[in-house]
Amino acid sequence: MFRSHVLVCGGTGCTSSGSEQIIATLEKEIERNGLKDEVKVIKTGCFGLCALGPIMIVYPEGSFYSMVKPEDIPEIVTEHLLKGRIVKRLLYQETVQEDDTIESLNNTNFYKKQHRVALRNCGVINPENIDEYIGVDGYQALGKVLTEMTPEEVIQVVLDSGLRGRGGAGFPTGRKWSFARASVNEQKYVACNADEGDPGAFMDRSVLEGDPHALIEAMAIAGYAIGANQGYVYVRAEYPIAVKRLQIAIDQAKEYGLLGKNIFDSGFDFDLELRLGAGAFVCGEETALMTSIEGHRGEPRCRPPFPAVKGLFGKPTVLNNVETYANIPQIILNGADWFNSMGTEKSKGTKVFALGGKINNTGLVEVPMGTTLREIVEEIGGGIPGGKKFKAAQTGGPSGGCIPAEHFDIPIDYDNLLSIGSMMGSGGLIVMDEDTCMVDIAKFFLEFTVDESCGKCSPCRIGTKRLLEMLDKITKGNATLEDLDKLEELCHYIKENALCGLGQTAPNPVLSTLHFFRDEYVAHIVDKKCPSGVCKALLSYEIQADKCKGCTLCSRICPAGAISGEVKKVHTIDKQKCVKCGACMEKCRFGAIVKK
Repeated sequence: MFRSHVLVCGGTGCTSSGSEQIIATLEKEIERNGLKDEVKVIKTGCFGLCALGPIMIVYPEGSFYSMVKPEDIPEIVTEHLLKGRIVKRLLYQETVQEDDTIESLNNTNFYKKQHRVALRNCGVINPENIDEYIGVDGYQALGKVLTEMTPEEVIQVVLDSGLRGRGGAGFPTGRKWSFARASVNEQKYVACNADEGDPGAFMDRSVLEGDPHALIEAMAIAGYAIGANQGYVYVRAEYPIAVKRLQIAIDQAKEYGLLGKNIFDSGFDFDLELRLGAGAFVCGEETALMTSIEGHRGEPRCRPPFPAVKGLFGKPTVLNNVETYANIPQIILNGADWFNSMGTEKSKGTKVFALGGKINNTGLVEVPMGTTLREIVEEIGGGIPGGKKFKAAQTGGPSGGCIPAEHFDIPIDYDNLLSIGSMMGSGGLIVMDEDTCMVDIAKFFLEFTVDESCGKCSPCRIGTKRLLEMLDKITKGNATLEDLDKLEELCHYIKENALCGLGQTAPNPVLSTLHFFRDEYVAHIVDKKCPSGVCKALLSYEIQADKCKGCTLCSRICPAGAISGEVKKVHTIDKQKCVKCGACMEKCRFGAIVKK
C-alpha cells in the first residue's frame, strides 16, 4: 500500500514538453530518498490543461503542479513527498487562495463548468494497465449487455439516450446501429474513425492515449448490438503514443478474455485490429476510410448504398468516431435518462472541444451541449491574451465556419451552429482576436482542403483550387468586386456537386467569413488594405518622424537594407526594398514604426 500517488501526464502535449524526463528524474529521486515503497509514480493520459504541461498531481492532497522542470523534482520529492510540505511556488496558481490555502482543482475556472464523460478517465488512470480501468467500472457495461440484454435492447438504450455522432455530422448513433442490425448478412463489421485530421483537433487522440479500454469496450458492445464479430480501428500513424497504448490495451483485453472467443461465456465472439492511416484528411469520410482499410487509395464512394448496408469489404458496417464510442459504456451503465438529462433538446450529452488559437488556457474541455461560446472562451478558456477583443471562433475546422462576436452568447449544439453557417465538426475550436484577418483565415483553411482533396471529383479537385486562386487575388489586392460575386457563386456550386463531405463543406469557411465579415473582403478589394494588418502584399511600414530618435537600430537589423538615415536623425523606409518582415517594428524601442 502506497501512502502517495504521483500522477504525471503522459499525453502527447506533456511528452513533447519533457514529461518522460520528469518521470525518470522523479523515480530516481524517490529511490534516492528511500521512498520507493511509499510513493508510486503513475503515467496517465491528458489532464486537459495542455498549456501548463508538464503536469503532475500528488494524491491524497490533490496538489496540482504545472510547468514542472526536471530541476524542480528534487525539491518536490524532499519537501512534499518526504516532509509533507507542499511546494506552493510550483502549484497551478488558480489552486492557491488569497489566504494561502489550497483549493481543489475541480473548483478552478477551467474545470468547474466541465462535465467529463468521454474524458472521465483521462488523467485519472494508467492507460497501460487494464486493472486500473476495471477498477473504475471498466468492462462492466460489456458484461451487462452480454449477460442481461438483447441486441435490440442495447440499440434501444442508445436510441433513447439521444447520442449523436461526435465526428461532425451528428447522425443519431442508435439509428445507425439499428440500420446495420436490420441488414441481413453472415458477416458484419464495426469500425472506428480515429483519424482526426482537423487542424488544431486532438480530442480523439487524448481518449486513445488516456482511456483506450473505453474504446475497446464500446466497440465490442456495438459488435454485439449489430451482430458483428470483427472490428477495426483506423488511426493515423502520426499518433505513435495512441497507437502504442491502444495495441497494449487490445493485447491485455485478449489476455483477460474480453476480446476473442466466447466473451463472458455468452457465446459472443469479437476481435479487434488496428489499421494505420497515412494522415489523409479525406479518410475522415466514412467510405474513404473503409476503402483505405481495404488496402486501396483512400477515396470516397457514391452513396447509396450506405455503409450500414454495404460498407467494409462490401458487408454491413457501423462506423463511429472515438468520442462517440467513449460515451457508450457510461450510457449502458447509467441509463439513457442519465445521458439525455444533459445537453439540449436535440443535442444530448456533452461535447469535447480542443481549445486553441488566441486563448489563455489551450487544451481539452468537455462541457454539456448548450454551453455558450462565451462561457467556454472567457471562463473555461481564461479569455484572450493581452486583453485583446474576441473577434471570432472557428468550429469544425476546414469543414466548419466562423462564429462572430455578435453570436458570442450562442448555446453550442448541432442545430444552433448550423443555423449561423457553422457546424460542430469533430470538436476543434480555434479562437481569434481583433488582430486576425478573416480573409486570411478562409485562405488558410482552403489551402488545407486543396492539399487534402483526393481529386476523385472535379468540383472538389478543380473548384477548390479556383476558390483558392480567387482568395489569393483578394489578399494581394488584385481582385475586383466581380471576383467576389464569382467567389460566392463557385462556393455554392461546389457544395451542391462535390462527391463527399470534404468537398461539400470545403466552401464553409469562405461562406461564413463572407457572411459575417464581408466588409473585410471589400476593404482588401476596394481600399487595397488589410484592416488587421496581416496580408503582406497590402502592408506598408512607416517611420513616424516625431518618435524616431535616429538610434539606427532599425537600419542595422533590416535584412533587406531598406532603412536609411543618419545617427540622431529621422530614418526612412524604402518601400520598394522592404520585404515586410516586421523586424524593424518589433525591435524599435520608441514605437516609431507603424504598420499600415
